[in-house]
Amino acid sequence: MRATVRRHTTIAAPADAAWAVVTRAEVLATWFPGIRQVVMRTPTVRTVTTGAGLSLDEEIVANDPLQRRFQYRITGGFFREHLATVDVIELDHDRCLVAYATDADPATMAIVLGGAMAGALASLKEQLEAGSGPALDAIAEGAA
Repeated sequence: MRATVRRHTTIAAPADAAWAVVTRAEVLATWFPGIRQVVMRTPTVRTVTTGAGLSLDEEIVANDPLQRRFQYRITGGFFREHLATVDVIELDHDRCLVAYATDADPATMAIVLGGAMAGALASLKEQLEAGSGPALDAIAEGAA
């Protein structure tokens, strides 16, 4: 059985600022608690290592700057099927909504990921609203 979980948060920052972090697949560990390392194997495949040492391969299936939509799927491991979607939606000039959804089979994995996604959104919000943090540092270093 497949399950869907969605979490969202409103962030007092421009949508472009949130998108600048979300679109950079290699900086996930700077705003997703419990992720220790991200290694880009190709432009569309990354290996994510958790704090517990579990490695998961993820395939990026969409990175759409027009819709500000980032999608990836976890391939293998505990999952028969997985798709995650992060949408950044402009509410006004200095405020956005970030929604993070996951569909997974087995269904229990969606529930587990839902808790982790809530932590990731809280971290993203905290850093963007403070105007500093490891995610923003990584973006600034990448632009240099």
